[in-house]
Amino acid sequence: QVQVVESGGGLVQPGGSLRLSCAASGFTFSTYAMSWYRQVPGKERELVAVISSFGATITYADSVKGRFTIARDNMKSTVYLQMNSLKPEDTGVYYCKARNGARRLEYWGQGTQVIVSS
Repeated sequence: QVQVVESGGGLVQPGGSLRLSCAASGFTFSTYAMSWYRQVPGKERELVAVISSFGATITYADSVKGRFTIARDNMKSTVYLQMNSLKPEDTGVYYCKARNGARRLEYWGQGTQVIVSS
């Protein structure tokens, strides 16, 4: 049974930090690229960061470059998103996605809410 479970969201003041985690099971984690997306009501889900299967390639949205860091631990089947210098516009539901392009498979988590507000 495939599971992708995000955690670590919450309420934080502008300028603060949060660390999101995404724990996966039920598939071979090390063969999947992992991504973080976020979505706010009324807007499309947007890509925040993606990391390749062994971490060799990392890409960030321009809006988070220099503030967010994505990392993965294949031994723990977990991907992380360290978010620093948070801004109100970072508010949203953050989703984790696992994707294996060769097999055309992808799995999504249920999301974790991040609210940046004073």
